[in-house]
Amino acid sequence: MGSPVDPPFEVSENLDAIRYDLEVETSLVGWSLQKLKDGDTFAVLNSHGDIAGHNTVEGLFHRDTRFLSQLELRFQGRKLLLLNSSNHDDKAALSVDLTNPDIEDGAAALPRETIFFERTKFLYKGVFYERLSVRNFTPIDRRLTIDYTFSADFRDLFEVRGMTRAKRGHGTSDVVTANTVEFRYLGLDEVERRTRIAFTPVPERLETDRSTLELTLAPGEKKSIFLTVACEEGESTPLLEFFSAYRESRRARRVQTRSIATVQSSSDLFNEVACRATSDVYMLVTPTDSGPYPYAGIPWFSTIFGRDGIFTAMFMLWMDPSIARGVLRTLAAMQSRETDPRADAQPGKILHEVRHGEMANLGEVPFGRYYGSVDSTPLFVMLTGMYLDATGDLGTIAEIWPNIDAALRWIDEYGDRDGDGFVEYQAESNGSLKNQGWKDSHDSIFHEDGTDATGSIALCEVQAYVFAAKRAAARMAERLGHHQRAADLIAAAQHLRLRFESEFWDEGLGTYVLALDGMKRPCRVRSSNAGHALFAGVTSPERAARVAATLLSKEGYSGWGIRTLAQGEARYNPMSYHNGSIWPHDNAAIAIGLARYNLKQEAARVFTGLFDAAKEQEMRRLPELFCGFIRRPGRGPTPYPVACSPQAWAASALFGVLGACLGLEQAHTKNEIRFRDPIMPAFLDEIVLRNIKLGSSYADFRMHRYGTDVATNVLGRNGNAKILIVK
Repeated sequence: MGSPVDPPFEVSENLDAIRYDLEVETSLVGWSLQKLKDGDTFAVLNSHGDIAGHNTVEGLFHRDTRFLSQLELRFQGRKLLLLNSSNHDDKAALSVDLTNPDIEDGAAALPRETIFFERTKFLYKGVFYERLSVRNFTPIDRRLTIDYTFSADFRDLFEVRGMTRAKRGHGTSDVVTANTVEFRYLGLDEVERRTRIAFTPVPERLETDRSTLELTLAPGEKKSIFLTVACEEGESTPLLEFFSAYRESRRARRVQTRSIATVQSSSDLFNEVACRATSDVYMLVTPTDSGPYPYAGIPWFSTIFGRDGIFTAMFMLWMDPSIARGVLRTLAAMQSRETDPRADAQPGKILHEVRHGEMANLGEVPFGRYYGSVDSTPLFVMLTGMYLDATGDLGTIAEIWPNIDAALRWIDEYGDRDGDGFVEYQAESNGSLKNQGWKDSHDSIFHEDGTDATGSIALCEVQAYVFAAKRAAARMAERLGHHQRAADLIAAAQHLRLRFESEFWDEGLGTYVLALDGMKRPCRVRSSNAGHALFAGVTSPERAARVAATLLSKEGYSGWGIRTLAQGEARYNPMSYHNGSIWPHDNAAIAIGLARYNLKQEAARVFTGLFDAAKEQEMRRLPELFCGFIRRPGRGPTPYPVACSPQAWAASALFGVLGACLGLEQAHTKNEIRFRDPIMPAFLDEIVLRNIKLGSSYADFRMHRYGTDVATNVLGRNGNAKILIVK
């Protein structure tokens, strides 16, 4: 990483603009986009499998830099006709079927739909692989000309999103062999980035922006062209033969999922949604030195985010606890050990995000390693407790206990600088995010009259997370023999619960306020944040039903999900990022909270809304968020124009809600797999769960709905874990 330099612009204002009010050209709706990802590399392609040019989000990206900004296929100088474009079920590859238009060229005239083209594309270890298969369905020999045009602009991801820079590095391009072109870019961070494009067979003509290949095909004959694009920083990236790379890629994907729990239902639509969600989660799960980590989303957030990874791990815990272990160990390794105002870092604080691009290396954006989230630290401790409860893996907890202890110290010292018992945030520098909860857009925290909340902000949900974190830490401390520490943490959590109920409850609103500002004045706003108090368990039982009623009122619930902000509030806008939109992960956390307080019918209502939204989406995929307009007959939810899709915590939300409705609990200390008062929404009649694990035991279950009752049968079991149905 290069040394930080003073940015040539007002960072915080630009970040607000770039993160939430992106340029029109980067809209992700309006045309079909296909996404591929492997490791630190991802591709955004149009429906033809092309990368159409510089002024779109399309491209081949590696470590936050666009290594390929154009790759367009032409046949006889013409654009091909699209037949079909689809991702393989395991998300390892994209297949695009194309055919020729009418070509009138004298003796070489070609009727439309007589030449068939199939493009197969995938990523593996920093290399983009493509096979173009061409088949002649005419009755005569054909000599065909195929062109690729290409370019590499090496723009930082933040530039692609609309940010402008005063200076850039220097790029060159050369034809280095008869079949290879190389683009080189020396950034201002002194990192050389290279794109190597190679063709097989050798092109008839190769230039720095174009290749021309010619094929002669007999009637019915098929031939292939192979293309590789290697993304390189430092050492050269090794290339594999296409089919070897494809087999290895598929094998790696199978290894990822071979031991997870699986879900099958009586609903074909639900099975499609669940299959897509599983596929999306594991496309985003990325190997790191400390274990698997779910990158947040494509295209804007294909990197480590603390908060996103933690929520994803929580939702996936009953299916695959290895994700939680990877998240915990990765975030422990990246935990801040120093104070750095430019990175919003203090000792013990858990990471917000990591970036690897030129702008992050130079300090033009503060996200190289950025710690500007107030909630990642208590959420990290929450997850450690959930992971231990479900797995009994005390060895991992002992390994990261110093990190847990440091996180607890951050909560009490840096998180609560004024000593009032609540954890607050305030931007540390000009480059900091203004708001630092999960609703971190610049306009998301405000008073009932619409004015900004100022000063050190204590968010509703953060206090709830701290409560849950201290209770989780107490259980872990007890298991590790730190008995006095456990007692102190229990007492601190109980004190916080009482303070929270006293200061955040608003009788007039019928729910908890959004936040307290720097003067300790409540932000009397009805928001989804209050639902996270249910999720964390800080809410008193007598108030849980009132919170639920407010969330699920006609102002709060759109028919597709619970809005981030209730209709009628001062800044309500269903098209906003955080002030009236609907986020699947937010709804999942709330549904888990509803189930915690035995509000199962309400949880099932949220589940139904999310499922109905997913089945209306392209590819049955839940995006990062969608607009909060009221549900209308015959119409699906309105897309948010720059939502990431896939997004890890959105994809995993489905499994978090399912587990909550089924009341699935893995209680390792009692060696019990429990289903506590299970409920199934009306769109499901039967669910089969396989490979539900508890320690060395595992079991398969069939659950069938009879009206509002659910019958549970054990299909098979291995090990001595007890199976309980709890009412």
